[in-house]
Amino acid sequence: MDNGLLTQALAKFFLGVILLGVLIFLPAWSLKFWQGWLLMGILFMPMFVAGLVMLVGNPNLLRKRLNAKEQEAEQKTVVKLSGILFIAAFVVAGLNWRFGWWILPNWAVWVAAGLFLASYLIYAEVLRENTYLSRTIEVQENQKVIDTGLYGIVRHPMYMATTILFLAMPLVLASPLSFIIMLGYIPVIAKRIKNEEKVLEEGLEGYKEYKQKVKYKVIPFVW
Repeated sequence: MDNGLLTQALAKFFLGVILLGVLIFLPAWSLKFWQGWLLMGILFMPMFVAGLVMLVGNPNLLRKRLNAKEQEAEQKTVVKLSGILFIAAFVVAGLNWRFGWWILPNWAVWVAAGLFLASYLIYAEVLRENTYLSRTIEVQENQKVIDTGLYGIVRHPMYMATTILFLAMPLVLASPLSFIIMLGYIPVIAKRIKNEEKVLEEGLEGYKEYKQKVKYKVIPFVW
């Protein structure tokens, strides 16, 4: 086992736990915000298990997933915009719970949690299908076009999974206001996809033909 990779993964994991906890519970000014604990659980428990599986079975994939330093200038802007959206949505969710502005009923929270976990399964399947996945926009050595499984339905199933995940998060936190904020993720991810496809067309053999074969980017028959 790569101890350095393990240390890096654990450091990023616990940093993420702390940061999200601060963003949610500090504005709520209470640890009784049970929807916050629910989100923390369904987000980080599967993430921890997935990290262990990759560490043992595919450490190179885990290493690529931990690398979040973008080389493309346009993608750096996308990352910054995404970060602003997330911070705003989580802070507003905490404030929403604290002051009781607009709270979803419990049944809606649990439905959103189920949707969140279902999208996590899509995410896991994408990781299984595509070992070239990186958090940054790049063409890797010996990379090939993947056109089977979910990649035979949409060109970017990872973004399909993350879009559902991110839009479900504010609903798990019972905050329609945060959901409205998080809708801004859609144009942000559209910008990322446009740049990513340009990079892939220029550097990945067969990608132009793949685009002709699979028409939809994220959502079948819609987008």
